[in-house]
Amino acid sequence: MTETIPTTPPGTRTVNATPLLDIRDLHVGFVTQKGVVPAVNGISLTIMPGETVAIVGESGSGKSTTAHAIIDLLPGTGKVTSGQILFDGVDLATTSDKAFDDIRGNLIGFVPQDPMSNLNPVWNIGFQVAETLVANGRAKKGKDAKAKSIAVLKEAGLADAESRLRQYPHQFSGGMKQRVLIGIGLSSHPKLLIADEPTSALDVTVQRVILDHLATLTGDQGTAVLFITHDLGLAAERAEKLVVMYKGKIVESGPSAELLSNPQHPYTKRLVAAAPSLASRRIQATDRGLSEMHVAPLAGAEDVDLIASAEARAEKLMGVSSAAPAIIVEGLTKVFQINTGKLRSEPFTAVDAVSFSIPRGTTTALVGESGSGKSTVARLILKLETATSGSITVAGKDIGSVRGRELLALRRQMQPVFQDPFGSLDPLYNIGATIAEPLVAHGVGTRKEQQARVRELLDQVALPVSLVDRYPNELSGGQRQRIAIARALALKPEIVVLDEAVSALDVLVQAQILALLTELQTELGLTYLFITHDLAVVRLVADNVCVMRKGQIVEAATTDEVFDHPREEYTRELLAAIPGSGIQLGV
Repeated sequence: MTETIPTTPPGTRTVNATPLLDIRDLHVGFVTQKGVVPAVNGISLTIMPGETVAIVGESGSGKSTTAHAIIDLLPGTGKVTSGQILFDGVDLATTSDKAFDDIRGNLIGFVPQDPMSNLNPVWNIGFQVAETLVANGRAKKGKDAKAKSIAVLKEAGLADAESRLRQYPHQFSGGMKQRVLIGIGLSSHPKLLIADEPTSALDVTVQRVILDHLATLTGDQGTAVLFITHDLGLAAERAEKLVVMYKGKIVESGPSAELLSNPQHPYTKRLVAAAPSLASRRIQATDRGLSEMHVAPLAGAEDVDLIASAEARAEKLMGVSSAAPAIIVEGLTKVFQINTGKLRSEPFTAVDAVSFSIPRGTTTALVGESGSGKSTVARLILKLETATSGSITVAGKDIGSVRGRELLALRRQMQPVFQDPFGSLDPLYNIGATIAEPLVAHGVGTRKEQQARVRELLDQVALPVSLVDRYPNELSGGQRQRIAIARALALKPEIVVLDEAVSALDVLVQAQILALLTELQTELGLTYLFITHDLAVVRLVADNVCVMRKGQIVEAATTDEVFDHPREEYTRELLAAIPGSGIQLGV
């Protein structure tokens, strides 16, 4: 394997032998007062027409910077310092801004990583989709744009597309917003689609629908896809070729099956070891007592940590089966009034008579599709929303009437980590102030003690202390989420509500964070409500699982029972959609 992608392997769908995208010795840097800081260091790769290539690597490896360089959307002071980006024979590195207006959107589609900040909050969804169609000459204003907007959203897998046109981004879940962006990116049927973490906010069933659709475009329309992801299992399942980036360089590349079964570079071996979909299968094999010859060999400390975490979970359950519940939810219901236009609204039941309990010191995972009510349950438990009916008991106290100082005490006892690492951090606070914010708000420690706690937390989430004076816009998505986790742990809470807390992290950091959460739970007796669409992660960390669909819990059992003997067809569909389930592991 070489640092440049090899010749297209037999069987790859291509239109001709000329690459659609040919990147040659590309260097990208960011201009600072101290000079140019390199971000991409001499990478070369090709994508043939109709081909899917995935770039994988940890946060900060240069994946997204490469994508943004291709379409001339580098943030801030970023610029291509040397090299070529040949698209259909045209060097995009030297293309004028005016010429790019015809290329970007029409010929090269783009699905950005962050659904929260890429939709305008003051415009409804229909306007934003129609605006793209009209700007790219794909529709005329009025009825034509509306009809085609509905078609775009349906194609992207958004249910009730017509009624959703009048709604605004804040009325959509993270996954629904991402589906809108995917629809916009595909709306002009581009020759190349750059998908930067396009499904990180989606549940596995919708993820499968979207990626199946991308595969259809690749096969039927000759659309090439540059797929950027931190999920190695997903990348290997969906792409013909893999490119592994590390510290701005390509360290390994080649056909997906070959790279996964026989990784050469130490960093690639670590990625294979840490991929949740692959690690959970190794753990499952270990749980069932299969010989090591039937599972992939361990390739890194992350895999050992994850298997150790699973074994610790099994031992822990034996000791907490009679533990008193930390959280009891009974008949919880939340009804929202949804604006339907012309000053009218109609009720929408987001959470419908939900009941479950979480034993102290354990982890309960709440899983289901986007819009199933998972995050609403979390917000109700955190007292960020008021329940329509039902009760929530935390540490033996009904929190329905909690106010003032009692509410402040509850917040110290129970801390959240939200799904969106971009919107949950104040851009005006540096990292040190962000992590220390809960300590300051609750009057915990002197300034010196708070600073020491910040350094300790940065170390726990695998970030350098040098970040304390930097700001959120200077960090990658994964780094921001680690900051959010550090902030949640600052007060050493008894309960942590994790709403898609690791969905934005690359697999290596994800493995570290999951191992860290398990370690903290063992040491401090923490209780976790773990909300996620990633069932591979659920297998690694959860003691119990509640499966939600359309606001209701349709199945609840221990993790092993749900994975090994699911009762409901919906649960079986979720399990079947786990990325990488069809990949053959090496022996």
